Amino acid sequence: MPKKTDRATPLPAGLTPLLSQKQLETYYDVSDWTILQWIKAGMPVEPFGARGRRFDLNEVKAWMAEHGAQLAAAS
Repeated sequence: MPKKTDRATPLPAGLTPLLSQKQLETYYDVSDWTILQWIKAGMPVEPFGARGRRFDLNEVKAWMAEHGAQLAAAS
């Protein structure tokens, strides 16, 4: 029986997946409260499903580059 990892296929060049909130929390090593505060401060969010949301890591990184100093000063 093949393993799940054997079935994985790479994404096409230039395509990045949208991250869930948990994945973004893990990436930045922050709590869910911090992510919610970033969303309130204007971090880009992609609607997903009925009430879900996902995050484009490239857009979030660009937003963090612009607003990271302000967020650090506020906390």
